Amino acid sequence: MAKNPEPATANAEPGARNAQPVTPAEKSRLHQRYLRDVIPALTKDFNYQNPMQVPKLAKVSVNVGVGEAIANAKALDATVRDVSIITGQKPIIKKARKSIAQFKLREGQNVGVMVTLRGERMWEFLDRLMNIALPRVRDFKGVSPRGFDGRGNYTLGLRDQLLFPEIDYMKVDKARGMNVSVVTTAKTDEEARKLLQFMGMPFRTS
Repeated sequence: MAKNPEPATANAEPGARNAQPVTPAEKSRLHQRYLRDVIPALTKDFNYQNPMQVPKLAKVSVNVGVGEAIANAKALDATVRDVSIITGQKPIIKKARKSIAQFKLREGQNVGVMVTLRGERMWEFLDRLMNIALPRVRDFKGVSPRGFDGRGNYTLGLRDQLLFPEIDYMKVDKARGMNVSVVTTAKTDEEARKLLQFMGMPFRTS
């Protein structure tokens, strides 16, 4: 006789299948801060009447363009390695959707890598980004508050992978910039900005 499926729990990540529940002790530092401090602060600021109205993180994606991979396959391998180290997850390869003759680009060629983070890995990465990587930027004065897309999502650019201390300088073949996109459930950019600000995103004030 078949066993009944395990019931979903409040701690399971949305959309996850057969995921083991995450106990409070296993939640990352930033996730615990969100539950303890950010939810009450957002509720007070926006006068939410229902806990389901409070914005939360949905996913974080990291994108790196590797145009030189057209002529140098090792560049793609190096980027995959670095992004895997930074995010703790193996990225997928992005391929060109169409051919562009002037760039000698053919449809289907490898042109970049991307990782989509969810769950505790997403929280842990964002914590390291805000509190370790960004402060390593020379003359850092905060990130731009203009990176919102009008739908409650935020994207910022990083100049190179060496901002993350996990990367060994001696093993880097080339400094490569990357884009980090934070997708939230916020309905407005103002709600998303407050969400990230309360979590510790160091926005510039001027």
